[in-house]
Amino acid sequence: MSDSPWQPLEEVIPVDLFRAEVRFWAERIGIQPKQVVLRPMRRKWGSCSSKGCLTFNLELLSQPASFRREVIIEELLHLKIPNHGKLFRALKMAYLRGHTTPS
Repeated sequence: MSDSPWQPLEEVIPVDLFRAEVRFWAERIGIQPKQVVLRPMRRKWGSCSSKGCLTFNLELLSQPASFRREVIIEELLHLKIPNHGKLFRALKMAYLRGHTTPS
């Protein structure tokens, strides 16, 4: 296989489906982000601003669902808890365990 960035369609989810995943988890967590942006990012999978804007790396669209879920949950939780302390880690693990994304 070549080293080109092209990927078969079945390996890449549409932006609308990604946004639906974010909405699903936002409802589960009880958070309402002000804005959700997808754009190329060099060093991160996602970020959260203090004003409630979530930014996600476009490359997440071609990542496995379990990894997307982890990044989405982490960024949404940052709207409630700005650090990676014990409470943040406990909530993240609680949401990752036993919860599934919509099919």
